Amino acid sequence: MIAGGAWSNDVVIIESQSSTTMHLKNKVALITGASRGIGRAMARRFADEGADLIICARHREALLEVARDIESRGGRVIARAADVGDRQDVHRLVAMALETFHRIDVLVNNASILGPRVELVAYPYEEWERVLRINLTGTFLITQAVAPHMMERKCGSIINVSSGVGVEGRPRWGAYSVSKFGVEALTQIWSQELRPYHVRVNVVNPGRVRTEMRRAAYPDEDPNTLPRPEEILGVFVYLASDESRAITGQRFQAQEFKWPKTE
Repeated sequence: MIAGGAWSNDVVIIESQSSTTMHLKNKVALITGASRGIGRAMARRFADEGADLIICARHREALLEVARDIESRGGRVIARAADVGDRQDVHRLVAMALETFHRIDVLVNNASILGPRVELVAYPYEEWERVLRINLTGTFLITQAVAPHMMERKCGSIINVSSGVGVEGRPRWGAYSVSKFGVEALTQIWSQELRPYHVRVNVVNPGRVRTEMRRAAYPDEDPNTLPRPEEILGVFVYLASDESRAITGQRFQAQEFKWPKTE
């Protein structure tokens, strides 16, 4: 039985008395960057689909709010404030997940920051380093920490979140674009290296979505013209589920995804 309620060393563990039985029943999913935007919506959706969750983000209070919301919806969740670009934070997070749930079936590398929208010639070094550390090195670190466990069990799904600027460099996207190009490369390499262990690795481009990051990138854009994060989650549920167990090394457009028909 998981104890629940208060923060201890930046951790909150909450358990409810019931869970929803759907696509992710009996799955344990770790979602990074879950305090807002797509990560927050995904955590709620995964809980509704029956998954037990480990969620992390740098902002503790916002993460706690998400955890309590999941508990109220009938989910079970561990929440920990963590920086995915910090190796010690990552190892503590993964160790806690395995100690509590004894396995991790799904890893979603969602955590990222935008950085300044300026030309590269004027890009501040400190911001360059910070964006790459969180967006790219963070994806590497947490995947490297989780992968051996999945390899030992010979199953698992790793879902990386990319961007349109992860395959097409555009002016004033700087370190964010470079970091997402790196995430695309990591996906291709991990998918080939982990294939013999039946661990699948795929990447998703969410597209234009109504989030705080999108608003920061395009302040003059009308957010009401964009889909909400809750509307683009089908592909993430599919890739986390057993229905995608034969899919690896693929790139998905979230807003073009349609759930494959089964025979």
